[in-house]
Amino acid sequence: MARWRDRVAASDPGLLRLAAGLRTVAAISLTLAVLSLLGADVQHLVAGAIAAMVATFAIREKQRPRQALTLALGLPTALASVSVAALLGTRQVAGDVFFVVLIFCAVYGRRFGDRGTTLGLIGFQVYFLALFVGVTTDDLAGFCGVIAVAFACSATARFLLVPQTPTAVLERLRQAFRARLAQLLDAQLELLDAGPEDVEKALEHTREGTARLHETAMMIQGRLEEGTSDEAVARLVQRRIADAEITAERLGLLLLTARSAERADTLTMHLPGAPLPEGGELPVRDEALDVLRRDLTALGLLVRQPAADGTGMAQVRNRLLGYRDEENLPAASPDVQDVFRGLGEATRAVLGLRIALDGPQDESEDSPEAARSREELDAEDAAIAAEEEEPTETGLRRPTTRAAVQVAVGSSLAMVGGELLSAHRWYWAVLTCWIVFLNTASTGEILVKGSRRLLGTVLGVVAGILLAGIAGHHTWTAFTVVLLCVFAMFYTAPLSYTLSSFFVTAALGVLYTLLHTYSLSVLVLRIEETAIGAACGVAAAALVLPVHTDRRTNELLTTVLDRLADVTSAAVGQLSGEPPAELLDLARDLDEALADLRAATQPLTHPVSPLRTRRDTAQYVVALLETCAYHARSLAATAELLPTHPSIAADPRLRGAGQRILHNIGAIAARVAGEPATAEVVTGPSVASLLKPGGIGTPRYGRVTDRVLRHLQRLDEAVLGLARPLGVPLTRPLGVPVTGPQSPV
Repeated sequence: MARWRDRVAASDPGLLRLAAGLRTVAAISLTLAVLSLLGADVQHLVAGAIAAMVATFAIREKQRPRQALTLALGLPTALASVSVAALLGTRQVAGDVFFVVLIFCAVYGRRFGDRGTTLGLIGFQVYFLALFVGVTTDDLAGFCGVIAVAFACSATARFLLVPQTPTAVLERLRQAFRARLAQLLDAQLELLDAGPEDVEKALEHTREGTARLHETAMMIQGRLEEGTSDEAVARLVQRRIADAEITAERLGLLLLTARSAERADTLTMHLPGAPLPEGGELPVRDEALDVLRRDLTALGLLVRQPAADGTGMAQVRNRLLGYRDEENLPAASPDVQDVFRGLGEATRAVLGLRIALDGPQDESEDSPEAARSREELDAEDAAIAAEEEEPTETGLRRPTTRAAVQVAVGSSLAMVGGELLSAHRWYWAVLTCWIVFLNTASTGEILVKGSRRLLGTVLGVVAGILLAGIAGHHTWTAFTVVLLCVFAMFYTAPLSYTLSSFFVTAALGVLYTLLHTYSLSVLVLRIEETAIGAACGVAAAALVLPVHTDRRTNELLTTVLDRLADVTSAAVGQLSGEPPAELLDLARDLDEALADLRAATQPLTHPVSPLRTRRDTAQYVVALLETCAYHARSLAATAELLPTHPSIAADPRLRGAGQRILHNIGAIAARVAGEPATAEVVTGPSVASLLKPGGIGTPRYGRVTDRVLRHLQRLDEAVLGLARPLGVPLTRPLGVPVTGPQSPV
């Protein structure tokens, strides 16, 4: 049962998708129940179901008081929208003009935050609802009553039936992090045991587990402020989550290195399809490897259990923490011993995570190593307890204004094209044009989203034909099918836009049956209107104030490089003896910028993209940036330990090791941004050479300093790797320029 719960928690972090689906279904069900008791006909039932769905999914705020206020403001907005739609129903030109103005205002409202976005969405969707069910001035009062009931039922579902507080969401996200961390350890154990035929599959599972763990960590970071009342507690949890993520990823890299003849490149963990390092296989029978397998399994048990109850688990924890001391390492090759060291550090991170999430633990069974780890964690906690705004664009350059103009033009085109196809169903084209602009920022993103919606619609029409035949004209059977489709739509929306479009189209086929307007020609018309709407959206995005994918990705790439430079500079500076900086906040900004870039490159990395070379280049650049981010986060995490960790001391010579990296990041960022810059990427002596006699490690400064230098070396290599695919000139120490291929993202 615990494993099953872990799978559920890991597949849906925070149960956010499940809660969204259940809340929407509860709101619709309650609305239908109330309206049926009031004797409403099918037309009003359909209107109530759609209004309840809109009132539920449109709310974006996380705090309950703000949700309640936005919902209260949404009701008069909805009533005004349906009233205008009814009044202009017989005035086609005036109605079309108002619809376009409404669309512009709804998109422009995004600049006012979540509440502006919500009110704009409600206004548009309710106007669409009025067109769908055919509201007239004669029955306006009845539909206004239906909308009021729907909003009341939505509030009941949100605050009483399926309540969701920021604190509860954060707690479930923590559970999901634990579950995904345990799953990553399982994948790493699979990687350790995999034979030659299965090692690629095991490596892919480890990649997926690492990416999913990072995704959950980012979700937690985004909800810490609302989910914790104490800022110090939020920073502590943020730090412990980051520690656990970094040590888990490092453990995977050490395992990969242990089963290879050469040190594994961090890029292997971030680039899909990257080859394994050259090397042989681990021996099947080896005492140290048997101990390693046992201890990896034990670490997974420690992660899964909310508290390490019992003497047995305390002894397991103590044994794993003991690997942080050299004298406790088993007799094995240096690479395998590194894995045991990684196990010890990962166990310490799990101990810190447990203390941060579950509070103080029983210390009666602590070994000296466990007690030392607790002292280090307590010192860090005490240290944790004891941005300059960027210029914004104005006018038509502001993203919200540009998007509002684009969607207004696209909707006007869709309205004309849709009316040429059907004088009664033209609004489907406008709806599609509106939707493809939601949460997109470039022409390429709109093209991908439009194609996915069209594919989902085509498949949904086929399903709608089948479901309409099954449901027939049995009202409650049909509504049950609609509720199942609505739940599936919200549950799958974050995973696949195609699936979400499929389920909503299937539900519409059943709703047409209830409204006695179902026919095969209507569903085919739905496909045609969707195609026109998607095409008009893409045309407007490409011709009106266009933001090309190249420009969008270059802007985001520049932002990522700037954030990378900020984290690296602050971390190296602190490790060199400079005053502490807000490293965790800087690292989170880097992760958020990288997530935006990853989303923006989807048009380039889409499987159907005909530009194969460009697709491979984009994947390679993003993977290199993820590698850079990992090493920068690791440097930041180590720098945070500096004031309290007895094994780490500031060394001014580290500043010189980081200066070339920062110079190269700046040179690449300037070239990508198109600035008139003559700076070139400079190569030089390996940072790792500082480990040789005469450098920082004379004869061996310490394991932690070695790790810092290795992170700097890997970061240096990854930054140099970025220069070639981005077409930035390289200069060797002798001054001979070397230029990479001109294939920017």
